[in-house]
Amino acid sequence: MQRFQALFQQLDRSTGTRAKQQALVEYFRQTPPADAAWGLELLLGKRRRRLITGRRLRQVAQVLSGLPQWLFDDCHAQVGDSAETVALLLPHGDGSLQLRPLHQWMEQELPQLADMENEEQADALAELWSGLCQDDVFMICKLLSGGFRVGVSTGLVSRALAEAAGVEESTMAQRLMGGICPSAGQFSQLMAPEEEGADAPAGRPYPFFLASPLEADQLQAMEPSHWQAEWKWDGIRGQLIRRRGESFLWSRGEELINSSFPDIIELSRQLADGTVLDGEVLVWTEGEPQPRGFSALQRRLGRQNISRTLLSECPAALVVYDLLELDGADLRAQPLIKRREKLSALSARWHGGLRLSPVLEFQSWLELEKQRSKARQRQAEGLMIKSLDSPYLEGRKRGHWWKHKLEPYRLDAVLIYAQAGSGRRANLFTDYTFALWAPSEDPGDPPALVTFAKAYSGLKDHEIAELDRWIRLHTTERFGPVRAVQPLQVFELAFEGIQPSKRHKSGLAVRFPRISRWRHDKPAAEADSLASAEALLKEP
Repeated sequence: MQRFQALFQQLDRSTGTRAKQQALVEYFRQTPPADAAWGLELLLGKRRRRLITGRRLRQVAQVLSGLPQWLFDDCHAQVGDSAETVALLLPHGDGSLQLRPLHQWMEQELPQLADMENEEQADALAELWSGLCQDDVFMICKLLSGGFRVGVSTGLVSRALAEAAGVEESTMAQRLMGGICPSAGQFSQLMAPEEEGADAPAGRPYPFFLASPLEADQLQAMEPSHWQAEWKWDGIRGQLIRRRGESFLWSRGEELINSSFPDIIELSRQLADGTVLDGEVLVWTEGEPQPRGFSALQRRLGRQNISRTLLSECPAALVVYDLLELDGADLRAQPLIKRREKLSALSARWHGGLRLSPVLEFQSWLELEKQRSKARQRQAEGLMIKSLDSPYLEGRKRGHWWKHKLEPYRLDAVLIYAQAGSGRRANLFTDYTFALWAPSEDPGDPPALVTFAKAYSGLKDHEIAELDRWIRLHTTERFGPVRAVQPLQVFELAFEGIQPSKRHKSGLAVRFPRISRWRHDKPAAEADSLASAEALLKEP
C-alpha cells in the first residue's frame, strides 16, 4: 500500500508526461505482482463495485468529527469529494497502524468492512481511521467509495507497462484489451517477454483504430482516388471474434457485450475460426433499406437478458468495415485496400444481420459532399474517409482515417437551473439546465419555458467563472444543490440527434448536448421554441 500511496502522490505532483511515465515504470518494476495488479486496475479506472458509499463515509466521519451536520455538509459542498472531506475533517490519527499490502486491502480488508452492519461498521471505520495518518485516510476512503481517479491516461499506463516489461507498445496494448484479473499470476503473464506471451486468450480483442475529426479545408489537399468513403454509422463500435470454437463481441469501451447481443453471437457461427471483424452494432431489420435510429439500439444496451419480444422488435446487425484477422493471421499491417478485398470475398457467404459496409463511389470531393448531405436519411452521422494505404493501427493516429460528420443541430435555449460540479469544480456552478418556449396550457397566458436539455461542457474557464458569479447574483430559488435562476441568459446548444421521448417534459430527448456559444446578443424572449425543436424531427 505504501508504494501505491507514494505513486499516487508522485503522479499528483508531476506535470510532465515523461516524469509520470517514469514513476509508473518504477512502480511496475519494483512492486510485487499481486499489488502491482491491483495498482494497474485502479490506474486504468476500471469499474469497481462501490464498497461503501461516500454518503455513508461522511455520515460516520461527521459523528466522529464532532462538527454539526450543516457545517460538515457545507465543507463537503466546497471540497466536492467525500474522501477528501473525511480526511480533512476527521481528528488526525496517530499513524500507528501498519498498512498491509494493497492486494490484501482490496481482496480482504475492505470487502469485510463493506459486509458489516451499521454499528459494527461505524466502529470498525472509527478504529481504522484512528490509526491512520491523513493521507492514508484519504486513500482508504477512495478505495472504499470506488471513486478513485488519477491523472494518467490508459495510453500512458500502457506505455509504462511496455517499458517496464521490455516489450513493444503494440504488444502491451493488445494484452491489456479486455482487461485482466487483478492477480499475481495475471500480472506476471502481462509482463512476460513477447516469446513467452504468445498463447493469448481466445477472446482477446485488438486495440481499436480511431478516426480523427476532419476539417473541411483538409479535403482540398487530398487526392480523392487515394481514399475510401463509407457511411459513419450511428451505432456502437464492435469487434466480433471467432476463435477456438467460441465467439466474443467487444465494445470499444472494452466491455464484453455477448449477453446484450445474442443474435450477433449466433451470426458469428458463419465465420471460420481465426476471424476477427471490426464494425458497427446497429438495429437493422432484415429487408429494410436502412438501420433504425440510436434510440432503438439503446433498448438493447446494458441488458443481461434479452427477451424474444425485444429480439423481434429490435433485431441487431453488425455492419462490418474491416477484417483484422483471417485464418488466425493478423492482417492489421496490410493496407486497407487488401484487407477490403479479403473482406468482400468473405462477406459473399454471409446472410442475415452480418452485413458488409458499402463503399461510396465518388470522383471528386464535391460529389462526395453531396452524398454526405444525405447521411441522416441513412441513419448515419456523416462519412468515414480512409486512406487506401492505411494499416490498422492503435488509438487515434492522424492522417489515415478521418470522420467527416454532419453539422450538429443547433437551438438557442434559456438557462433556468444550475448545479455545482464536483472535484476541482465543486465551488463552481457548471451543470446547467436549459429550456425552450412553449405555448401555455391556458390559451390566455403568455408562453412558458419548458425544460429541454442539460449540458455541462462547451464553456471556457473564464466563461464558467463569469457565469458562476451571475448565477449567484440571480438565484431565485434553491432546491438542495440546485438553484433556479432568472430566465435571462441565452445559450446556443449543439446536439447530434433528436427523438421523441415520453420520459422528458418537453416530449423530446437529444444526444450529446453541449454549449456551443453564449448568446450575449440575444434576449431570452427571442430564444427558440419547442416547435422549432419538433420541426427538427421532420428533417431528412
